[in-house]
Amino acid sequence: MKQSERSYKRIVVKAGSSMLFGDTSCSDSFFFPMKELSRQISGLMCEKKEVVVVSSGAIASGMHLLKAKLRPKELSSLQATAALGQHFLMSQYQGFFEKRGLNCAQLLLTYDDFNDRRRYLNAKGTISNLLLNKIVPIVNENDTISTDEIKFGDNDKLSALVATLIDADLLIILSDVDGLWDSNKNIIRVVDEITPEIKSLACPTDKQRCVGGMITKIEAAKIATDSGIPCVIANGNKKDILLSVVADPKKQGTLFVSRKSLDAKQRWMAFGTKTKGKIMVDDGAKRALLSKKSLLSVGVCKIDGNFDSREVVSVTDKDGKEFARGKVSLSSKHLEKVKGARFEKEIIHRDNIVIL
Repeated sequence: MKQSERSYKRIVVKAGSSMLFGDTSCSDSFFFPMKELSRQISGLMCEKKEVVVVSSGAIASGMHLLKAKLRPKELSSLQATAALGQHFLMSQYQGFFEKRGLNCAQLLLTYDDFNDRRRYLNAKGTISNLLLNKIVPIVNENDTISTDEIKFGDNDKLSALVATLIDADLLIILSDVDGLWDSNKNIIRVVDEITPEIKSLACPTDKQRCVGGMITKIEAAKIATDSGIPCVIANGNKKDILLSVVADPKKQGTLFVSRKSLDAKQRWMAFGTKTKGKIMVDDGAKRALLSKKSLLSVGVCKIDGNFDSREVVSVTDKDGKEFARGKVSLSSKHLEKVKGARFEKEIIHRDNIVIL
């Protein structure tokens, strides 16, 4: 079935700050795009769709309340601004949805909630239960406590991870741009594969010239499409953009076509975890892993990092290029003793490996 003909029931919508807030002179116009977004989501839910919103805007809302023009630089001030703004942001969402007979719920996440398998499954269960009860989950990064070690980096990535978490049918990333431009400034309607050439359109060699955060959106699209989820990047300021995209993803913005479908465990290992170390393998071991076989100790060349058994590590070839991830059966200390030699136990069982 063509992706434009698919029926999208479970949809993740990422709303960026660049499109979410309008005129800053008064609250009514400041939140007008959010009002429009809630109207469209309500329309989709009337069509029996399930919608999860990954929303930026806590810091922007806090700055609005404080009448601050410059984003705070000190971490404690930034987190305090987010704490103030998050409550205000959610009160606006609740007000807009309540007028349409709906409720919304707040979920604040950090990377630790994805990295820990139990918390990952708990988050999935919470969102699934909210959707079952026709409640709109509003997800945001927990900016009030996040540090560099547990930050996602951007809400584009968070939206892709949420989409993989809940087995979404479609990811829509809304911004203030119409999609991905080609070198002639024409919108590319369909991207079948995210190649280095496609990435170069988003971010030229001089990274100072990256426009509109497009590179992070393409990286998010890569996570989604590698998990079997199509992704559309579109201009959230266009009238009825959500309804239009869901009706035909090729009609507005840029559609990134889904490629393969990893199972839930593989998606978690590939995208939801932060690896604890690296295992470098020889050419023979790489061929075996690509043929869906287990990793044996005899094929291990080098180990980097300290990790315990059952933690997820990166698997690289002899050139240092990561091509797989997996859950190890031995600690790094134990593996150091048996690498390159025969050992009776698989280092990573084939059921615990994902090829990237």
